[in-house]
Amino acid sequence: MTDQFAPPPALGCRSAPVLKQRGQREVFCGLTGIIWLHRKIQDAFFLVVGSRTCAHLLQSAAGVMIFAEPRFGTAILEESDLAGLNDAHAELDRTVNELLTRRPDIRQLFLVGSCPSEVIKLDLSRAAERLTQQFAPKVRVLEYSGSGIETTFTQGEDACLAAMVPVLPASDARELLVVGALPDVVEDQMLSLLEDLGVGPVRVLPARSIDAEMGIGENTVFALSQPFLGETHAALERRGARHLAAPFPFGDEGTTAWLAAIAAEFGTSDETFAQVTDAPRRRARAAIAQASEPLRDKSIFFFPDSQLEVPLARFLTRECGMSALEVGMPYIHDGIHGPDLDLLPQGPQISEGQDVDLQLDRCRAARPDLTVCGLGLANPLEAEGLSTKWAIELVFTPVHFYEQAGDLAALFARPLRRKSILSTSAEVAAE
Repeated sequence: MTDQFAPPPALGCRSAPVLKQRGQREVFCGLTGIIWLHRKIQDAFFLVVGSRTCAHLLQSAAGVMIFAEPRFGTAILEESDLAGLNDAHAELDRTVNELLTRRPDIRQLFLVGSCPSEVIKLDLSRAAERLTQQFAPKVRVLEYSGSGIETTFTQGEDACLAAMVPVLPASDARELLVVGALPDVVEDQMLSLLEDLGVGPVRVLPARSIDAEMGIGENTVFALSQPFLGETHAALERRGARHLAAPFPFGDEGTTAWLAAIAAEFGTSDETFAQVTDAPRRRARAAIAQASEPLRDKSIFFFPDSQLEVPLARFLTRECGMSALEVGMPYIHDGIHGPDLDLLPQGPQISEGQDVDLQLDRCRAARPDLTVCGLGLANPLEAEGLSTKWAIELVFTPVHFYEQAGDLAALFARPLRRKSILSTSAEVAAE
């Protein structure tokens, strides 16, 4: 395969100094990942072992499901549980038995800790092993932590997928595994592109059901579709699978580079690659050009939140004409984020971790045209006259691959368009 995308800048950010901060963080809870995972894994149930606060969070984040019984719930910890007065394992066993009796359609049960085990007084790993033995082979029981104390909100998906890897069967087959939850329509577009490139067999983690054929071994190569899957990446490598490092499939350039890495691995010819990608690339470039007009020559500042920050900064600077002032990430993994850092032109401050007060000071001093941050910071910054984009919206909205490239640019353009309209209206009213 020859290079199918724009050349990298003379100086990228992969070797740029990283400002590492370990202070107070402003993050959304890792339990939020359940909201998209329970829709993706169609035979799973997510049982959160947590407080009434956790139950209210899930109900608020997911909305009211009127026409179907939801596939998540909360095993609520009372004061007597937290004080160790009850046998927590017996209480959990009773709850799980009641759930599986009422819901025989459940094939995978995830026990999700809302706090570290030291807080909830319950070893969920032992509980999952015991319950798996009790309900196998009909139901597979796994556990992971969705604690907002320990993670940012996208790491809930990472922990979930990492918990699935050790129980996948061994396989010697030469296969591609695409890792990361995508909306079904986006996943179908991706699989169609890969099929047209002659790549296969292709498996997806998470699969839509437990019955999907999937195995892991030394002949498995995997590509990440989401940049926040560090633990899953490590779990797959421990099983012998090999990672295909590439920029993430955001925009024309990222999608083309991601597909090119896979195509090179599977021997796709340059002619086939061009035949498959030329038309969607033209559509993506046209959509980006139209949607990104308000973004050109504007500055952007990323707070560390979604773990999408580096690939999004690469997309916005190289394809939408923006300049990045600071790109913050909860954590930076060279093997995962390095290819996007190579393409991100030098200039922005790269930061890892967070001391929120210090970062707010830097943001206020920089006065960016657009700030990408969490919900807790957006309203205060808007009150100070700074336009913001909620980081969480970028996870809930289809933004991957060619057909969504224009929509991705439009998500960032919308706050600037709104501010321009409001400013114009205020000027008219003052006249």
